[in-house]
Amino acid sequence: MQHAWEIPKTVRGLNMKEKFLGVDVSSYSYEELKQNISDDIEQKKQSFIVAINPEKILQAQKDAGLLMLLNKATYQIPDGVGVLIASKLSGGKISQRVTGIDMLLTLCELASKNDKSVFLYGAKPGVADKAKDSLLEKYPNLSIAGVIDGYEKDQDYIKRSINEAKPDILFVALGSPKQEHWIVDHMKELDVSIFQGVGGSFDVISGRIKRAPVAFQRLGLEWLYRLIVEPWRIKRQIKLPTFIYKVWKNRK
Repeated sequence: MQHAWEIPKTVRGLNMKEKFLGVDVSSYSYEELKQNISDDIEQKKQSFIVAINPEKILQAQKDAGLLMLLNKATYQIPDGVGVLIASKLSGGKISQRVTGIDMLLTLCELASKNDKSVFLYGAKPGVADKAKDSLLEKYPNLSIAGVIDGYEKDQDYIKRSINEAKPDILFVALGSPKQEHWIVDHMKELDVSIFQGVGGSFDVISGRIKRAPVAFQRLGLEWLYRLIVEPWRIKRQIKLPTFIYKVWKNRK
C-alpha cells in the first residue's frame, strides 16, 4: 500500500546532484529523500547523509581529503542559504534548504510511522539521553535502539553496541568532519542502513542550545540569529560572500 508521503520511484533514476567548486550537492526535496531513504532501508542498502554548507565547500578547496569525503556521501543535503544562492547563480534547481537537524527529525518521524529504529551516538555525556527523551516526547512511537555519548573511547564497544541494537538509522554527532570520517571508516562494519552526521543537533533537540526562532528558520536566516546571539561567529559568516563570489566567478 502506498503511503501518503511516497513519490514515484523514477525520481531516484534522475541526475539529482549539482556541483559547486567541486563539491556535490543533492537537489532532492524532503519528500524525495524520505522515499529514497525508505527504499534504502527496505533494500538493506547502506546510505550516508552529509549536510553541505558554504563553509564546508570552502574548506574542501584547501583539503582534498575532505573533498573526497563529502563526495563519497549518498546524499549531500543543501544545509545553508548560500547553497541555494549558488544554485540560482549556476542555473540549478535547488530551491529548498534541507537542514541537518530537520533531516534528523524527518527521519525520526519516518521511523516512528514505519516501525523502524534509530540510534544516537555522540555529543557530551547526558546530552544524547536528553535528546532521546525529547524525541520520544515528540514521536511517542519512535523506537530508539540505543544511546552512546561521544566521549566513549572504546571503539569496539561502540560498534558492538550498535550492531547488537540493529538500528535502521544511526545519527552521529561528533562534529564535522570528524563524524563523517568516523562514518566512512566504520560503516561497512556496522549492521545499519542509514548514517547521518548531525553535528550539534543533539544539543538543540535536548534543549541545551536554543535554535533560531521559526521566523528566522523560514526565511533561511538562522545564520543571522546565531550571529546576533554569538557575535564571535562573524569570522565564519564572512565566508558566505567569498563563497558566492567564487561560485559566480566559476559559473559556466
